[in-house]
Order: sequence, then C-alpha cells, then structure tokens
Amino acid sequence: MEPVKQKKSIPALLLPSAFWLGAWQLGAYWVDRHVDGHGNELLLPYPASVLSALLELLPTPAFWATVGTTLLRVAVGLAAGLLLGTVLAGVTCAWTWWDRLLSPAIRTVRATPVASFILLVLLWTGRNTVPAVISALMVLPVVWENLSRGIRSADPKLLELARAYRFPRWKTLGLIYLPSLRPYFLSALTTSVGLAWKSGVAAEAICWPRPGVGTQIYNTKLYLEIPELFAWTATVVALSLFLEWLLNLALSRWKGGGGHA
Repeated sequence: MEPVKQKKSIPALLLPSAFWLGAWQLGAYWVDRHVDGHGNELLLPYPASVLSALLELLPTPAFWATVGTTLLRVAVGLAAGLLLGTVLAGVTCAWTWWDRLLSPAIRTVRATPVASFILLVLLWTGRNTVPAVISALMVLPVVWENLSRGIRSADPKLLELARAYRFPRWKTLGLIYLPSLRPYFLSALTTSVGLAWKSGVAAEAICWPRPGVGTQIYNTKLYLEIPELFAWTATVVALSLFLEWLLNLALSRWKGGGGHA
C-alpha cells in the first residue's frame, strides 16, 4: 500500500505547481503584450527570468552568507521566544497575581501589528538585533497561550493523586504535566517556526541589517531589479517550506521514538 501512496503523491505535488507556473507564464505574457516589449520585467517577469536570476545568485558566497545570517537571527529569536513563553506560561499558571499582571501585556504583544514593533524596537536597539527580537516577540504569545492551556488541562485526578502520595514537584512535573503539555508544545512549535521566519524577514526588510534576506528584498525593490526581487522571494518561500519539512521530519521521528519506548 505504501508504494501506491507514493505514486499518488507525485502528481498531487507536480500538478498544482505546473498549474501555477503556467498561470504565471500566461500572466507575464499578457503583461508583455500589454506594455509592448520587455517592460513586463518591471511588473511581472517571466518564470525563466526569475530562474535565471536565482541561478546567478546560488553559486555566490554572498548569497549563502546572507541566507545563513538570516537563519541564525531567526533561530536565536525562535529559541528565545520558546524559552520565555515556556517560563511565562509556568509563572502565570502557578501564581494568580502574576497572571493578572502579565497576561494583558502578552495579549497586547499578540494584538500589536508587527510593523509597529519593528519600528519601536529599532529605536531601542541596533538594526542587526531587531529581527531576532521581533521573532521572539511574535513567538512568545503563541507558546504562552498553548502551554498555559496545556498546563490547565492536566488531569485533576492525577494531580490529586500526586498530592495524596506527596510527590515532589519534579516528579509531578515529569509524570503529569509534561505528558499533558506535549501536544500543546508541538502545536506551538509548528506554528512558531513559520511565524518566526516570516516576521524575522519582514523585520530585515524594514530595518535593513547587513547581510540579510529582507535587506536584499528591499534593495531589489528600491533599484527595480524585479527578477532578483522574485528570486529572493522564492528563496524565502523555499526556505520556509524546507524548515517546515525539516520540523515535520524531526517531529515524526520523535513521535516514532516515543512510540517504541
């Protein structure tokens, strides 16, 4: 049965891509005819032009240095957001007064547009630091909300049993809270990776750190290098899909390992 599923997945992946590439090609052709020449490169370049620009970027060390720096900034922000969101979830669930004090601030962070935070953080810190801070701020509310829900969903009967047998806190945490938190943490992590990546690149496009993928997107727009703009955008999309695939692979192996245990 498994080979059949794999055969079915090939057209399922290729046909949508072929459809949208065809739609892109037709759209670029229509724009080209409408502007009577190659002026379409400033509006909607052909897929071949974007591919050519991307192939020119790929062999250059500067391209990989830019991508690596952006990934590092986003990874730092993601880790900080996960850690801080986890700590705040534990604090606000353990003490009511901390919940009353911190919950409105965390919900405000979640409701504030990312562009506003980028400009505010840019006033307080260096532009090379802004993408990591923004990624952390966008991830924090997601982690806090999911883990708070997981902590509160712990089985009250098991907690009562732990109190009756006078379990130490570390044992209650390991035997009751962590199993309850696992699906909530995985959900938060899955959402946070894409959110951190998009917000980090958006922060780079506004504050222009060097090097940075977002900075390159802004520069190509500024100098009307539209095929390069599409090439960098395709890089962002490809990296986002790669990170999502990598995360799903890691989570599937983790779940498989847990199942064997």
